[in-house]
Amino acid sequence: MNREYTKINSKTVDEWVKDGWEWGRPIDHSTFSRAQLGQWDVLLTPTRPVPHEWFCDLKGAELLGLASGGGQQMPIFTALGARCTVLDYSKAQLSNEEEVAKREGYTIKIVEADMTKPLPFPDAAFDLIFHPVSNCYVEKVEPIWRECWRILKPGGILLAGFSADIVYAFDDSETRLQNRLPYNPLKDKKLYALAIQNHWGIQFSHSLEEQIDGQIKAGFRLTGLYQDTTASGPLHDYNIPVFYATRAVK
Repeated sequence: MNREYTKINSKTVDEWVKDGWEWGRPIDHSTFSRAQLGQWDVLLTPTRPVPHEWFCDLKGAELLGLASGGGQQMPIFTALGARCTVLDYSKAQLSNEEEVAKREGYTIKIVEADMTKPLPFPDAAFDLIFHPVSNCYVEKVEPIWRECWRILKPGGILLAGFSADIVYAFDDSETRLQNRLPYNPLKDKKLYALAIQNHWGIQFSHSLEEQIDGQIKAGFRLTGLYQDTTASGPLHDYNIPVFYATRAVK
């Protein structure tokens, strides 16, 4: 099985964006203008907006959108006065960032890189990292938390969204248990073949120990947490939380 799975995932995301993926649709001009007037919300998880009090003062803040391309959150933060950098491995998602920046007349630092590798930034470079649901496409999350701690300034904030591992136990209908956990296609030829065949990308389940205790072990202090559901489907209908968002401080 291909150990260069992140290359498969970057190409898969590019294709999803081309096909109209909801997380690859840039915001429109009116949304940007409203943000300039202080009317805004952003998502770390599918449906529940991040509390505004979770953020630092964004005016003049150095902010990193980690795996956050797409032209959805970075334009909002720029409208609020932040100096934004976005890192993603999807060319299509970064193209969306360029498109919105050009349309609205602002500059943004755009970095095409793989977050499974050491992040290409110096120590203590950022006031805030915004990391929406994306580490489900990464086999090991603990190194990412350590890199986030390294590149944040003392007192810096990490806002992260991630999926619960239980969601990977279900089949596509979300009505039948199908897979044993942890879910890792790199260790199961059948899962890997299904992921390639169905154009899912190579995804991984992660326990709360990996996600939350991993942040704590990296040196963070957890200061906030909330749950969220999918936007539709049986798990949503029964209000079963399958996403989490955390606020952690260096």
